[in-house]
Amino acid sequence: MEEVVRLTRQTFGETLPENLLSSEEYGIYERLYGRPLRATSPEDVRLLQDSVEDDENGGIEGARNVLLRETPEGNLEAMDYDPGDSSGSAGAVGLDSEAMTDEAGGNAQIDILRRLNQYGDSALDSELVQEEQDVSEEAEEQSEQISLDEFDEGNDDYEAEEAFEDMDSDSEDAEGMSSHPYTVAGKFSTFPTTLQLPKEAFTNPITSLLADFSNKHLSEVAHRTFGGPGLPYSTSTPISKRHLEQKPLALEASQSKMGQMEANSYMAAIMPGAYTAVMSTLVEVRKRLGSDWIEGLLRKGGGPRVLDAGSGGAGVVAWREVLKAEMERSRPEGSDKPVYMGMATVVTGSSALRHRSSRLLDNTTFLPRLPDYVHVRNTPTLDDDAPPPQRKEYDVILAPHTLWPLKEDYMRKQNVQNLWSLLNPKGGVLILIEKGLPRGFEMIAGAREMLLDNYISSPGSSKYENELQSQADERFTKKETGMIIAPCTNHTKCPMYLTPGLSKGRKDFCYFKQRFIRPPYLQRILGAKDRNHEDVQFSYVAVRRGRDERDSNNLVQGEQATDAAFVGYEEPEQSLPNLIQNVASPADPLINTLGLPRAILPPIKRRGHVTLDLCTPAGRIERWTIPRSFSKQAYRDARKSQWGDLWALGAKTRVPRNIRLGRSAASKKPKGKNVFEIEIGEQGMEGVKHVTGGRVKYEKRTKKGRKEKKQKKITLDDF
Repeated sequence: MEEVVRLTRQTFGETLPENLLSSEEYGIYERLYGRPLRATSPEDVRLLQDSVEDDENGGIEGARNVLLRETPEGNLEAMDYDPGDSSGSAGAVGLDSEAMTDEAGGNAQIDILRRLNQYGDSALDSELVQEEQDVSEEAEEQSEQISLDEFDEGNDDYEAEEAFEDMDSDSEDAEGMSSHPYTVAGKFSTFPTTLQLPKEAFTNPITSLLADFSNKHLSEVAHRTFGGPGLPYSTSTPISKRHLEQKPLALEASQSKMGQMEANSYMAAIMPGAYTAVMSTLVEVRKRLGSDWIEGLLRKGGGPRVLDAGSGGAGVVAWREVLKAEMERSRPEGSDKPVYMGMATVVTGSSALRHRSSRLLDNTTFLPRLPDYVHVRNTPTLDDDAPPPQRKEYDVILAPHTLWPLKEDYMRKQNVQNLWSLLNPKGGVLILIEKGLPRGFEMIAGAREMLLDNYISSPGSSKYENELQSQADERFTKKETGMIIAPCTNHTKCPMYLTPGLSKGRKDFCYFKQRFIRPPYLQRILGAKDRNHEDVQFSYVAVRRGRDERDSNNLVQGEQATDAAFVGYEEPEQSLPNLIQNVASPADPLINTLGLPRAILPPIKRRGHVTLDLCTPAGRIERWTIPRSFSKQAYRDARKSQWGDLWALGAKTRVPRNIRLGRSAASKKPKGKNVFEIEIGEQGMEGVKHVTGGRVKYEKRTKKGRKEKKQKKITLDDF
């Protein structure tokens, strides 16, 4: 009995399983060792069994059923013993009668082994079901979870990479459950999620162009031009350089002066990232507009007309790759009929860049600058009654990195107006892209606000005020038909851009990421040896002119769409019926994804629930929580969701999310004369706005310090 107690102590240390020892044995245990610290947990038994299994697979022999025997020379010899042999004969294990003289010790060892096996099996069986449910969640929390605080503090590259690991979200999991069709339809990702630059159309031509130049010279020029190691003033946004001043790209495709080595640096350092950002946005636009959009352009006489205004031709390469993929999908098997890819126009200000870009593209027109259609008359005038000149029109305009280099706000607005005027009024698509930094987001948000205020008509906002016209009938101009395709699913004021202009200390802004494999020449420029991939950060907006899904396909946005999305479309018949479309093909989604909320940050995964930060169709930033108890399908898809996805399966709770927008530069008013603006609307005067001035606060002194008095409301009597 005492031998059983000693073996128990050696096995479990200072813990003791419940009901393992009898009352008499437990009394001996307390007499020898005192009370145990705690009861042995099932996890302790699992660790014990794991160590025994490791030993059986090649560890020490002491984990087997072994008895020790003293040889005539005085040494100890290990002999295998089978506890299942009830005969107890010495011949079964090769022992003679002298080896079994200590029957108490042998029987005690056999007894304790049997007890341990019975206890371990029962303890582990009780935990088996719950552990199978939680093991995948624990692995995801350790490898994929990135909290918002970690994201804002700028954790290192390897932590950021974990949020973008490729995973097959559409495949079945261990329980045989696959993603909901609406979850698949709302994915914001390419396939595969990590882009591989096309070799024949992109990587190989640039490699041959750079082969005639020294790698060392090219690397020195690139580092000198784009801000040093990491190239922070290119399309890259290295985390180690976030403390630097935010600046636009150091080289522009439209600049007229560019040397040979600068053009080489542009091709090597700018074009890969520009191609990746344009490809990611084009894939998203294609998903939201459907296959009819590109098929209609291909059926058009002469094919689609595309303009690349800011990437030196990389955008055209991405567009043609999308066309090829669409043609392979829709072309019948065995058909070799060629399809005309259409006409392409690229803006390249310098001859050095133009000569290099022409090696990538055929059937392409190169322009030194964009035509100015903002200051061209639209109708005959008294001075010139001739018809207005014919304008160029493009079906797709790609304008990456064209706004930030412009110094003044009026110049950026004029540039957006010019690009809008170049769009085909019967369904042209404009895509504006900037770097995924606070300043870049503010450029995109300002352009979006200008288009909504002056060009895109929405319910309740079909006219805009033209301050240059004095007559009442000409003062308000009717807006055009159009819509925002992505990333916004609302046509209200951006919740992250409530105050126009630049904001100091902004922490929250709308941007997205796309991973790509660096080409070899970019690897050599960066001097990278441990990684060959990179995540491009970008902010963008895609708008369409002349077509509005809210009219043609009964798209509903606003509070109604937000409430319906919160209920969820896991079973569409339970949602609002007027948000459901009548589609011809039952395989297509019944709802329009342009009325769903979009995830603006990576999901926050915890055991038992997932939290999503969403920009809703009502124009608010909300935090939705999807627990396991809400829906098995929704919980599974929420854990598989990624940054930028549209969410259709609802949530259990939602709360407004605090947004850190910083302090507006216009909030600090300059000292000087007070300037007021009188706001005039359709019904006349609407109010008075204090624009500038350094009016001293009206205060009075008291014993407890200064106390500010309420200011008198400004009226017309004050002027």
